[in-house]
Amino acid sequence: MDFELRTIPGCPNSGPALELFREVLAAEGKGTEPLTVREVVSETEAQDLRFHGSPSFVANGRDLFPAESAPALSCRLYSAGHGVAGLPDIESLRTAIRSRDSQI
Repeated sequence: MDFELRTIPGCPNSGPALELFREVLAAEGKGTEPLTVREVVSETEAQDLRFHGSPSFVANGRDLFPAESAPALSCRLYSAGHGVAGLPDIESLRTAIRSRDSQI
């Protein structure tokens, strides 16, 4: 499986998102699988990729956290225990990866 972290230039969550993604992939036994970082730089690219904000966690070209909002070159928020945060929590990301595995 190929994994990709999609971000926008200057995203303050890019570094922490990459660390989180690597940590979760290792915990799920996927630490040796490809992980790339792609910087989305235009609204056109955001539309083409169906990019719903930075950071986005992607497996085999599909967003691990599907969104109904319109694609946009923007920051992204994730549900957190008592509100929203700029990153998903570790267990939500692990669950999303496991769910993607079961769809293959």
